[in-house]
Amino acid sequence: MNKTHIDVSEYQQRRYRLLAQMPANSVALIPAAKEVTRSRDTEFLFCQDKDFFFLSGFYEPDALLVLIKGDDATTAEQVASNLDSNETILFCRDKDPHAEVWQGRRVGPEDAQSQYGFEHAYGLSELEQVLPMYLNGRQSVYFAQGLQKSFDEMVFAILDILRNGVKQGFVAPTTLCDIRPQLAEMRLIKSAAELDIMRSANQISGNAHQRAMKFCQPGKFEYQVEAEILHEFASNGARTAAYGSIVGGGENATILHYTDNQDVLLDGELLLIDAGAELCGYAADITRTFPVNGKFSEEQATLYNLVLESQIAAINTIKPGSNFALANDAANEVLTRGLHQLGILKGDLEQLIADNACKQYFIHGLGHWLGLDVHDVGDYQMDENRRQLRPFEPGMVMTIEPGIYIDAEADVDERWKGIGIRIEDNILVTEDGHENLTVNAPKTIADIEALMAS
Repeated sequence: MNKTHIDVSEYQQRRYRLLAQMPANSVALIPAAKEVTRSRDTEFLFCQDKDFFFLSGFYEPDALLVLIKGDDATTAEQVASNLDSNETILFCRDKDPHAEVWQGRRVGPEDAQSQYGFEHAYGLSELEQVLPMYLNGRQSVYFAQGLQKSFDEMVFAILDILRNGVKQGFVAPTTLCDIRPQLAEMRLIKSAAELDIMRSANQISGNAHQRAMKFCQPGKFEYQVEAEILHEFASNGARTAAYGSIVGGGENATILHYTDNQDVLLDGELLLIDAGAELCGYAADITRTFPVNGKFSEEQATLYNLVLESQIAAINTIKPGSNFALANDAANEVLTRGLHQLGILKGDLEQLIADNACKQYFIHGLGHWLGLDVHDVGDYQMDENRRQLRPFEPGMVMTIEPGIYIDAEADVDERWKGIGIRIEDNILVTEDGHENLTVNAPKTIADIEALMAS
């Protein structure tokens, strides 16, 4: 059974943890996302702002989360024990029977307060009157300046009102701070409930990749394969993909972010699929590459096994205290040695390894953080050489996704041209090593060919 629930108490604790990091007499403002017009009077499917969702679990547009830090509490427990001084407030859309008939039900302030665990909740109709009073007399304001232009304008307008209201006793905050670094650090280490959801998202996504392999055959179109994937997502509780699915056959697989998904699949070519479900806001991100006709050619199998070997080498480095730089070193050495042995890379092997010469054909990063965003927030702690040195900690989740892309114009033997291969899994750092969350998406040649033949 897919796990899709995070308890209200966990969202409350996240708010209290953030408050504990803020200085006394400060306020944080975290806005929800807005609906985006697709065409005239229709909107894109709504996607909540991930920072707002992380702190609230609330999934309506236009809302605003306000966190008030009054005392000098330094732990979530201290914050929770003094909610007279430390408050969490939600502004959300007012109940409106007429609007709800046309656009769907709204939670409303009263139910938002009781169901989502806020100390106070107001309708957006009260925002202009109430919000300035929450900012009045505070020393610092934390918000993500530049994220939403209209929100920035509102905040600065309130600050101007307070600055110009000295005769009325108003005192404007004097310090503006970016809230994103604190939230990024909080989001980087996943809780047990988050990991349960991410395992479920991976299970759904792995089943979708299996379905694509079984469905695929020469003459099908890329968009038909994509439809099978999206159907598997939605049928199992993940209404949307976490990102635009990449379904690229043949030379299309050498285009890293190919999303046209419109060409016919040809006998003898490979199909690269990069697709993951979004479940309860959390992303899976899985890539598999397999033969359209169900059988790898000798050249395809050779390059495929090289990518797989490099991925395994990288994954084997993942444990607490390791880092992306070490994983990159492991993957790059395997790829460079293999490409040199095949004659695709030429020159002195040790120098090629030192130069990361494989990057000529492995042209993207090895991986990234994964969570509420598919390219999730969190500092990689790069050095001056752009090596990602942040030590891994239990609870971090990342992708590992080496690849080889040899386009039709590459200066290589003709038999290697037009081949694009990527293999991507989602890896959790555990107390004593790692856990591969991508457990049910076949990736060995034997398993792929057996599934496609069944």
